[in-house]
Amino acid sequence: MNNLFPRTQAGGVSLPRLIIGTNWLAGWSHRSVAADERIKRHHSAKESIVPLLETFVRNGVDAIMAPLGRIPPITDAIREAEQRLGKGIIRIDTPILNVDDTAEGRREAAAVIRESKELGAVFCLIHHSSAEQLVNKNKGVVERLDDYTAMIREQGMLPGVTAHMPELVVYCDENGYDVETYVQIYNCMGFLMQTEIEIVSGIIHNAKKPVMTIKPMAAGRVTPYVGLNFSWATLRDCDMVTVGCFDEHEAAEVVEISRAALERRHPDLEKRQSPNQCQAAFGK
Repeated sequence: MNNLFPRTQAGGVSLPRLIIGTNWLAGWSHRSVAADERIKRHHSAKESIVPLLETFVRNGVDAIMAPLGRIPPITDAIREAEQRLGKGIIRIDTPILNVDDTAEGRREAAAVIRESKELGAVFCLIHHSSAEQLVNKNKGVVERLDDYTAMIREQGMLPGVTAHMPELVVYCDENGYDVETYVQIYNCMGFLMQTEIEIVSGIIHNAKKPVMTIKPMAAGRVTPYVGLNFSWATLRDCDMVTVGCFDEHEAAEVVEISRAALERRHPDLEKRQSPNQCQAAFGK
């Protein structure tokens, strides 16, 4: 194994500051239907995913974020990679819950949370599409959030929320909800962020718990060098960056760019291809 990637802690669990994302394994490109289908065709089974996971883990990046119950090839690949490497991978599940205020809704939510535990999740972070249904901006609260975080605790997992809506982070802190971390969109383009980059940066810097940021490259709209350098330069030492990659080659690049950014050096990467490599502007 290479040297461990720099680490932080959330809920008493040691985590790499770089987390494996899964949109580019599951087929959620945020680009086009064609891109989604290309991803799903390529990653229809665990065999194409395992090398990517092995590359990350060998570089000390041993945590993955995904809605585990919705993408079996990824859960199968995690198990296979663990067996090959003889090392565990920390699972950060982001399940979609039925948050209806009914007995049936609570039973369904509890069943999904139990499945999260069965799939080996250490963190169970309620998916933004569920958590944001509970936000009451008029009162500044996330109604009934404690019901679901209690269910998560009962299963022995660490609770939290994923957020597209930045108010979720603020309300969790202001109301003292039982969360150990939060997921927040953060990138240099403001892609899918619901307010200005500077505002979200301030929310992250004032957050009471470590923040797991997502979409650092704005779903491919900026290069890894640009997106990752922005994130690493503007986050706290306790915060994390979640990065989705298509294959093991992209994973290796992401690790090197991230290490270089944190070490304040230029990344050691090969030049991108061009019809004419012999151009002075390309350097030596």
